[in-house]
Amino acid sequence: MDKKHVLDGISVLDFTQHVAGPTTTRMMAEMGADIIKLELAPYGDQIRNVGYMKHGRSGYFLTQNRGKKSLCVDVKSDAGRQLLLDLIPQFDVLVENFAPGVIGRMGLDWDTVHALNSQLIMCSISTFGQTGPLAQRPGYDYIGQAYAGVTGLIGEENGAPMLPMLAMGDVNTGVHGLAAINAALFHRAMGGTGQHLDISLLDSYFHCHESSVAMVSASDGRLEPKRGGAHSPGLAPLGAFKGNNGYLVIIAVLHHFERLCHAMGQPEILTDSRFEEFRQRMKNRFDLVEIIEAWIAGFDNDQQVIDLLQQEGVPVAPVLTLKEAMEHPHLIERGTVRTVTERQFGSFQSPGMPLRFSEFENNLELQAPFLGEHNHQILTNMLDYSESKIKQLEQQQVLVNETIPAD
Repeated sequence: MDKKHVLDGISVLDFTQHVAGPTTTRMMAEMGADIIKLELAPYGDQIRNVGYMKHGRSGYFLTQNRGKKSLCVDVKSDAGRQLLLDLIPQFDVLVENFAPGVIGRMGLDWDTVHALNSQLIMCSISTFGQTGPLAQRPGYDYIGQAYAGVTGLIGEENGAPMLPMLAMGDVNTGVHGLAAINAALFHRAMGGTGQHLDISLLDSYFHCHESSVAMVSASDGRLEPKRGGAHSPGLAPLGAFKGNNGYLVIIAVLHHFERLCHAMGQPEILTDSRFEEFRQRMKNRFDLVEIIEAWIAGFDNDQQVIDLLQQEGVPVAPVLTLKEAMEHPHLIERGTVRTVTERQFGSFQSPGMPLRFSEFENNLELQAPFLGEHNHQILTNMLDYSESKIKQLEQQQVLVNETIPAD
């Protein structure tokens, strides 16, 4: 039988909400895994009613939960807890992103689930991790970012630190979780057993320091990276330069600096004592910024600058708005931004699947679930619950579902 994608046949019990955990399970759904999203009754995932709402559905929720089936359960009830215990042996992977200890209070700590299913891979995603002095503190993306020494590097040198307006940490952590799960699945396939994975925002953010940690450590703290604002304090010229229509990011370091000077028709810059050596270029980077921006100002528009620099092989890009990026032909052709259609909500653009496999189509046709939409299907097919038992659980509000509109 043909596989629909690389993770076809893998079943996942998904206890996640918000972004970090749902990123992991969404990407697994996009890779063909069967995802059962366990939502806490009576309201389900908190982001079902957050963000842009249209016809009663959240674009935020739809983006993060395509391809999943919803099972909505009152886990505080005896029947609900028993249902969870019944489900554990049916799955390959369990993913949760509650604060440490919460999943245990539901009766699903690692020792319990491992005893029920020794082959289960359990992935716990949190802000600070399952251990350590900070583990029990509440946190979100920006909290982990601040502790990781990342926020302190964003913004102008003498100004306040700034926050990026996208969930870099959450998504990055979700992808780290995906990498760990896939490695654990491979380990199990090679004869190993299930295991507990501890993935944190803080660890994932700190992992992004490509060279600064070594610099601070090796210099015994004498050297420390600082906020650079629009221009890197570590390499020059590297930054966002004011153009005629917006800003341009230009990176002309190493051999590209000579190409930039040639493109500008100013070879004398190469022998200017302020710029001859790369350390001097860093020290005098704002003098260089003035020269480059004055050159850019001599063009009618920024596209002329981009075309010329590209001809010379100098890395350059316009600083696009999100709307401009969504309309860019390269992103559309590759499916980086794709158009999807969700029931009741309608058609909209969404980030596409970033992982590409030569043996499979990149974008599966997926739908995000209504709350409790698959209660009956899951309990009938996976647990062989009878119609009368399911009806009784519904009457007791152990199972909750919303009305699905007619097509």
